[in-house]
Amino acid sequence: RVDSAATAVLKSTGAPGAAIAIVQGGRIVYEHAYGRGRIEPDVPASPSMRYGIGSVSKQFTATAVLLLAEEGKLSLDDKVAKWFPNLTRANEVTLRQLLSMTSGYQDYWPHDYVFTDMLRPTSPSAILDRWARKPLDFAPGAKWQYSNTNYVIAGQIVEGITGMPIVDFLRRRIFTSLGMTSVVDYDAGPLGPTDAGAYLRYGLGPLRPAPKEGKGWLGGAGELGMTAHDLALWDISVIDQKILKPASYRLMESDVPLSSGVATQYGLGVSVTAPGGRRRIAHSGAVSGYLTSDQIFPDDRAAVVVFCNIYPGAAAPDAQIGNAIA
Repeated sequence: RVDSAATAVLKSTGAPGAAIAIVQGGRIVYEHAYGRGRIEPDVPASPSMRYGIGSVSKQFTATAVLLLAEEGKLSLDDKVAKWFPNLTRANEVTLRQLLSMTSGYQDYWPHDYVFTDMLRPTSPSAILDRWARKPLDFAPGAKWQYSNTNYVIAGQIVEGITGMPIVDFLRRRIFTSLGMTSVVDYDAGPLGPTDAGAYLRYGLGPLRPAPKEGKGWLGGAGELGMTAHDLALWDISVIDQKILKPASYRLMESDVPLSSGVATQYGLGVSVTAPGGRRRIAHSGAVSGYLTSDQIFPDDRAAVVVFCNIYPGAAAPDAQIGNAIA
């Protein structure tokens, strides 16, 4: 049934390939890849191939912040001005609001394509100067709005406190201990020739190589690449609460309400929903050429990881496959 769902979605959407990993009972029970991992030359998809996971990276950035909070090096109620006093209303916006997408900072990448400036290298400070010094889109805490800018700020705060690139901090505190050996800094450059190729199509046109974002554009918002296997190892660690203290997981996995009391269905770097009455901690990811769907059902000790090597994702083949499996 899993194979049938995956192959049917690839056929209906035209996505070249997919990789999945399924967790049941707190362990990986099935891994498989479908379709084409690379088009020229034609290489079948393989579970060993890495993909860019895009915004699924955000829960790793949020975890880094929570680790530092556990050590007393920051508080979720700290104001952004503690590190970046020149950003708009930085003395009002808290770390919690950054991580929960309720800060009001404008999203620097709301598009489903790589805009021209993104083809050239940049820096986190340049992104903040351009987008986080504009007037806020709303008062802090008043609304929910997805914004990659929030996580560039959060990533820079982690790097400022730890004195190292956030990927190095994550490797030291998370990846090595969980055996996530495939993780790479996708922000630094494209994946290798043995990894899944990145593709897109314009309208009804043919598949073609997707342009890589310039170095520096992803940061704490979407910097990681890995195999489906390694993301499933992370999901198991969330189920088993291996990295953070139980209180930190509760913070991460709890809906952060607006100042009005309205629910957002978003915690810290993850969506928080309960389809069919089953608690689900999830996030999607998209970078140029890659889509990711990651769903964790912690109370059921289950998770579903799906990668696809196509972007933009209007047809959302990753979510279609993931939802069918779930």
